[in-house]
Amino acid sequence: MLAFKAEEQSQLQIVEREEIEDEEDLFEAIDKLTAHGINAGDVKKLQDAGIYTCNGLMMHTKKNLTGIKGLSEAKVDKICEAVEKIVNFGFMTGSDALLKTDIKLLLAMQRKSVVHITTGSQALDELLGGGIETSAITEAFGEFRSGKTQLAHTLCVSTQLPTNMKGGNGKVAYIDTEGTLNCSRPDRIIPIAERFGMDAGAVLDNIIYARAYTYEHQYNLLLGLAAKMAEEPFRLLIVDSVIALFRVDFTGRGELADRQQKLAQMLSRLIKIAEEFNVAVYMTNQVIADPGGGVFISDPKKPAGGHVLAHAATIRLMFRKGKGEQRVCKVFDAPNLPEAEAISFLCFYI
Repeated sequence: MLAFKAEEQSQLQIVEREEIEDEEDLFEAIDKLTAHGINAGDVKKLQDAGIYTCNGLMMHTKKNLTGIKGLSEAKVDKICEAVEKIVNFGFMTGSDALLKTDIKLLLAMQRKSVVHITTGSQALDELLGGGIETSAITEAFGEFRSGKTQLAHTLCVSTQLPTNMKGGNGKVAYIDTEGTLNCSRPDRIIPIAERFGMDAGAVLDNIIYARAYTYEHQYNLLLGLAAKMAEEPFRLLIVDSVIALFRVDFTGRGELADRQQKLAQMLSRLIKIAEEFNVAVYMTNQVIADPGGGVFISDPKKPAGGHVLAHAATIRLMFRKGKGEQRVCKVFDAPNLPEAEAISFLCFYI
C-alpha cells in the first residue's frame, strides 16, 4: 500500500493550472487557423465536428472534411494549406530531430514521451514493461468476472498518481457501454483510492463518465471528448466494452460487413485520440466461441471483433479466472512484449 503525507495528497488530487497551461503548449489549437486567413465560422464548423487541434485536423482526409456541413472542396483545400504552415508533418532526418533546440518543441517532446501507468499489481506491471502505455491502445479480453473491468477501475485511480509514483498525473475519461461504473456505483472507486492513500472525493472529481446506449452514441461521445482533452490534462481513456453495442445494433451475417466498417471507424478515432493527446486507451472486449480452436483446448474462445479489432489494438491481453480471487493475464499479442507469457495476480482492490 502506498501512503502519502497530507500535504502531498492535495498535489495528487488537484490538477494545477500551470499543468493545464503546459498542456496547451503541446497542441496547436484550431483557432490559429484564423491568423492564416480561415474564416472564424469555418473554424467553428470544424470544432462542431470534433476537431479542436491542428494536429487532429491533419489526421482527417479531405473526403471526411468535405462531409462537414458548410465546408466546400475549395474551403477544405484552403484549410489544409493553412494547417500545413502551422504543423510540420513532413520528413526530417534523425540528426535534424536531435538538433532542434526550440523550447516549445522540447516541451512537446517531453510531454509526448510515453508514460507507463501502474496497474496496481507489481507482477502485472512487470509483464507489461512498467504498466499501461500512453499513445497506445491496450485491449483486455476474457470471460465475465475475469478482471477486465476491475483493472479499469484501478487505472481510474492510478492514472492520477504523479509520474514519479508510476502514475499518469492526469484525468480519466470513462465510456461505459455495459453499466459497470454508473452513477449509482461510485463505491467501486472508493476502496481503490483508499488503498493508494488518496482522497476518494478528489479522485472521483477527476473522472468524467458517460453511459453509451448505441454505437452511434458511443462514437459521438468520442467526438465530444476531443474538446475536453484539448483543454485539460487527460492521461487515460477507458471504453468498457468496445464491442458490446456493435453486437446488439448489428445482427446476422447480412449486417456483418457494415458492422465491421463502423467498428473500424470508431477504432480509428481511438487511435487518433491516443496519439494526438498522448493518452492511454484501455478497452475491454468480449469473447466468442471458437469452433476451430482445436481438440486439445477444453473450452476454446477467441476475442470478438475479428481482424478489424485485432489490427487496431497495440497490446492485446487475455484474462481468465484462476484459483479463488486470482486472475491470470497473458500477453496475447504485443509488438515489444514476449508472447505467451502468463502471470497470476490477486484482484486489484484487495
